[in-house]
Amino acid sequence: MAAAEEPERAAVGGPLAGVRVVELAGIGPGPFAAMTLADLGADVVRVDRPGGGALGVAPEYDVTNRNKRSVLLDLKQRAGAAAALSLIERADVLVEGFRPGVAERLGVGPDVCLARNRRLVYGRMTGWGQDGPLAQRAGHDLGYIAVTGALGMTGPAEGPPVAPANLLGDYAGGSLYLVVGILAALHHARGPQGAGQVVDAAIVDGTSHLTAMIRGLLAAGGWQDRRAANLLDGGCPFYGTYATSDGGFMAVGALEPTFYAEFTRLLGIAEEAPPREDLAAWDELRELIAARFASRTRAEWTEVFEDSDACVAPVLSLTEAPSHPHLAARGTYLEHSGITQPAPAPRFSATPTRVASAPARPGAHTAQVARDWGVPALTAPAAAGGGEA
Repeated sequence: MAAAEEPERAAVGGPLAGVRVVELAGIGPGPFAAMTLADLGADVVRVDRPGGGALGVAPEYDVTNRNKRSVLLDLKQRAGAAAALSLIERADVLVEGFRPGVAERLGVGPDVCLARNRRLVYGRMTGWGQDGPLAQRAGHDLGYIAVTGALGMTGPAEGPPVAPANLLGDYAGGSLYLVVGILAALHHARGPQGAGQVVDAAIVDGTSHLTAMIRGLLAAGGWQDRRAANLLDGGCPFYGTYATSDGGFMAVGALEPTFYAEFTRLLGIAEEAPPREDLAAWDELRELIAARFASRTRAEWTEVFEDSDACVAPVLSLTEAPSHPHLAARGTYLEHSGITQPAPAPRFSATPTRVASAPARPGAHTAQVARDWGVPALTAPAAAGGGEA
């Protein structure tokens, strides 16, 4: 049965208005990168496969598909691949996250696509990259950040490293580097040479790039290659988290002397704290700070520090975060289609962005896209493998 056609796409606005993007459906960093482009105003058409993917949330809750439109195409069928190529001919950008070689086998690899559309920016999102001994191996965020050294910096000195959800690899080292690469390549494609190109975004590359400052400190002797032994990894007693009496936590980042003085004054330890420059006394200082925080609730400490420059903040849960007064005042989170979700970022003075549409349901915009992009073949049943789901 064909998917119900959704209302016309509302204008998103944003600096990428007029840019056309084809996203070949995948999971993880590819959809997030495409969502970011859609949030910035691009017209993103997601090519979903009949039957969906192996992993994923129910379509109506998949925030990474907001501000997009969806068509159903079976790329394993000749008609489906041909319809996809017709879309790609009219696109500025393509985003795919298959293993190396899969897009080529489906007939939508970069050589074929760039031959049809010489200005196309062909964005490829993988964990290991397009080449190298592990390029054909399966993987997930945790393994990618493990080999870069980034995972090894997390967690306490004793015990295993701590998995930081999939934010560090998939999204910071993956999606956002793909977006940066796409925007740079798009600028090049629209320049005097007018040539498209392939953007090879690998999570291992991006995550390694994120460690640039730490690498510099390591080379200069200012960083020890072990956990919880450095200024920014929990080794410093005035840069870390502390438990409160009600089981909550406070985050302390009082690095600069002026902020540290404010911190110790408000915490009530200014007179008894050992000199912060005395590294041998850091354990004593940590115990003193921990004991003070354990004497009151998170809410009480939040009130103590909220109007200060002590660089102290409550550690909030995902559910709590949207209600934080500062985030609420800025509209950092919003409600759309019954879902609390982050607002588009960053913000633009002349070309503001917004969430204009709910997560795209697979195949729900086929007729719209066929009309708007001038690709009538999208509506042929054979293109979706015999009919839309």
